[in-house]
Amino acid sequence: MQPTPKTLNRSTLMFPLALVLFEFAVYMGNDLIQPAMLAITQEFSVSATWAPSSMSFYLLGGASVAWLLGPLSDRLGRRRVLLAGVLFFALCCLLILLTQNIQQFLAMRFLQGIGLTVISAVGYAAIQESFAERDAIKVMALMANISLLAPLLGPVLGAFLIDYVSWHWGFVAIAMLAGLSWFGLNSQMPRQQQSVSRQPFIYLLDDFKRVYRNPQFLGLSLALPLVNMPLMLWIALSPVMLVEELKLSSFAYGLSQFPVFMGLIVGNMLLIRIIDRFALGRTIFIGVPIMLGGAFCLLAAVFLPHYALALLLIGMTLISFGEGICFSVMYRFALMSSDVSKGTVAAAVSMLLMLSFFVVIEAVRWLYTQVHLIAFSGSCLLLLGLWFTFPRKILKSLMQQRQQSGSF
Repeated sequence: MQPTPKTLNRSTLMFPLALVLFEFAVYMGNDLIQPAMLAITQEFSVSATWAPSSMSFYLLGGASVAWLLGPLSDRLGRRRVLLAGVLFFALCCLLILLTQNIQQFLAMRFLQGIGLTVISAVGYAAIQESFAERDAIKVMALMANISLLAPLLGPVLGAFLIDYVSWHWGFVAIAMLAGLSWFGLNSQMPRQQQSVSRQPFIYLLDDFKRVYRNPQFLGLSLALPLVNMPLMLWIALSPVMLVEELKLSSFAYGLSQFPVFMGLIVGNMLLIRIIDRFALGRTIFIGVPIMLGGAFCLLAAVFLPHYALALLLIGMTLISFGEGICFSVMYRFALMSSDVSKGTVAAAVSMLLMLSFFVVIEAVRWLYTQVHLIAFSGSCLLLLGLWFTFPRKILKSLMQQRQQSGSF
């Protein structure tokens, strides 16, 4: 039985708020720790170029089990899989305290990254099934705003960890947040879910083939990493660019993140306010060109080194603002582009996202050691430019179909 979509009100918000507490914990697992990576690499006596690998292995862990967790939640229920995933993430945050070298540390980061899939392949699927179309997008945008406290607070708290205590306590705090979210989800998450036929897992490959052979799914899903990747590269590389290259203090580095992520928050707030006034998807055609303008500012920083910091922050603020007004809509379109069970579709989206993040971050990390800032700026410009090819064509086709069918 298909669950009846809920409308957005104070009562129905309790489940998303419990979920976003876990999402906040998972993001803090990156945003709080990434600024401390320079100190961690020193503690393990390895080069600072290992710092971005903490994030890329975190993302790779997220991609590694998406193929399993999404379909598993179709069969066992979103609730059961989500609650188990939250506990696993909290345990891994505590186990990382026992690591003795960078290899063990990255292995635990890989396992912690599974929390990303628990959110994207299980939690987000439950949100999309629980709410009507525009309300689901509003909930996703609202959740994004709350979870963005992580990249806003993370760099400052990470700097505090480096200067006054130890990075170990960051993981203890993250584990405690995950534990609190478990109690909230156990109390507030709906038990009802969409019924799906419990086919043997041998049919998983057929389901994923159906999803990935769908041109509309591919176009809409490929748009997600293209649009989200510049901000992910910024999170991964900004400690090296701003602290190592531009010689900012740890505290100044933390403060520099505020305009970037405030841009994302403002973009999400604007999306919530205007989404009922435009045809769904229209904000994407507004947001991505703004992001492209931001990428040109990043490129200008290469040629105007005296203004590099200002141009980087202006460019990234434009990019994050543009992402805020379009990403939640993109995700909804991608998830609904296939009629395969939503846990499987969400898993397919998650795998594509996380694998793209891992490959591109590691590639740009290597390029950065060779050509420095131009590697970051050029990669952001290229990624956003690619959106104007196949993904834009598929989105225009979808918008025409929705207009013809009367779905606005």
